[in-house]
Amino acid sequence: MPEPQSTPGSAAPLTDTHLHVWDLRGGPYGVSYPWLTSGPLRRTHTWAEVQPQLCAAGVERVVLVQASDQLAETDELLRVAREARLPAAGHGGASPVSAEPVEVAVVGWLPLADAAAVEREIDRRPATELVGVRHLIHDEPDDRWMLRSDVAAGMAVLEAQGLAFDAVAERPDLLAQLPEVAKRHPGLPIVLDHLGKPPITAGWGSEEAALWRAQIRQVAAHPQVAAKFSGLATITAEAQEWRPYLDHALESFGTGRLMLGSDWPVSTLAGEYADIMGAQVSLLAELSERERRAIGHENAHRIYRLAPAA
Repeated sequence: MPEPQSTPGSAAPLTDTHLHVWDLRGGPYGVSYPWLTSGPLRRTHTWAEVQPQLCAAGVERVVLVQASDQLAETDELLRVAREARLPAAGHGGASPVSAEPVEVAVVGWLPLADAAAVEREIDRRPATELVGVRHLIHDEPDDRWMLRSDVAAGMAVLEAQGLAFDAVAERPDLLAQLPEVAKRHPGLPIVLDHLGKPPITAGWGSEEAALWRAQIRQVAAHPQVAAKFSGLATITAEAQEWRPYLDHALESFGTGRLMLGSDWPVSTLAGEYADIMGAQVSLLAELSERERRAIGHENAHRIYRLAPAA
């Protein structure tokens, strides 16, 4: 991971639109993470651990993103979001950081295959922190899950309620489905996580990269679809290799529909929070100040319809 050209905290405030926390002990709601079976990520990662790093990097707002298809985790993330408004200093034994509390929103999980249940569960959780819903579609046994009629009915509820749908479309077959989802739900904000995981290791001139470029153009043709510049460090830690894929995303989505996300703690497989976020911010350095503010902060507030900071 290269040295950041500038310290993120020294520039405009940032919103990290893709961050996870999880407690393998289950927490008060008994959350489980079936996919976390081995490796360095298989430990508890708490808000107390990451908050000082956020404050040091100049991150003023965070979107916590689900990592388990359970209502229990939605409730846990909402609990974390409420408690995150406490000052960062001294949390979890970390070094004190002089900073304002970080504002937190949540992309949780709801049973999208049951529209009545979606309505019921939203009514039970009127918290303004809930701004979107995600399902682990890349782990779903039904590879056409997004296109099912029962799921479409659930997404229609999100559309009516003003909530976004985060799409973990990390495979070409999933990316290919997003234009149809967007056509079905023209008022539903759709957020493509991690730029659809471009095939960086295959090389820019590969057939895989050509397919990804074409699919990104097709997805971006729908104006309610946005994308996150996130999750690339776990493909390759060489930030300069991200450049052509970021440039294509900028060309396709424009600076008004891209957002910045760390993908912590998954990103710790490649480096420290400051290094990953710093490298991402550095790749945006050639843009104008207005464009950097849009990607780093303002787009997230519009796309996720974030409530004003307290």
